[in-house]
Amino acid sequence: MNSERRNPRRLDPLDVLVGKRIRTQRLVRKMSQSDLGRQLGITFQQIQKYESGVNRVGAGRLQQIAKIFELPVNVFFGEDTATQDASEATNEAVLNFLNTARAVKLVKDFARVKDPALQQAIVTLVEKIANA
Repeated sequence: MNSERRNPRRLDPLDVLVGKRIRTQRLVRKMSQSDLGRQLGITFQQIQKYESGVNRVGAGRLQQIAKIFELPVNVFFGEDTATQDASEATNEAVLNFLNTARAVKLVKDFARVKDPALQQAIVTLVEKIANA
């Protein structure tokens, strides 16, 4: 038996990083998993597996994703942190926040607000607080 064979239960940290960066770029573009999957000719479930790091993104597929996002492939590896702009760092912070219980509660409660004008007022209020 080959001792270098991947343990299917253990996620590779690099696969997780690449998946997280794909997700970040997709969300920045307000693109659904289905939209990205359609452009790649694969299912949204496959995009979910890539983004979670469960499935490794092949080189050819990663090149296709980079082309769709109009980015160099190395962005997905985080190799060049010196040129990482503030918006990417902000996106990373947003994604980290979205993985918290507070964020889930906030989003669920916000979704319960049915009046679009009130939703906009909440967004405006939060923007003003954040920029104060």
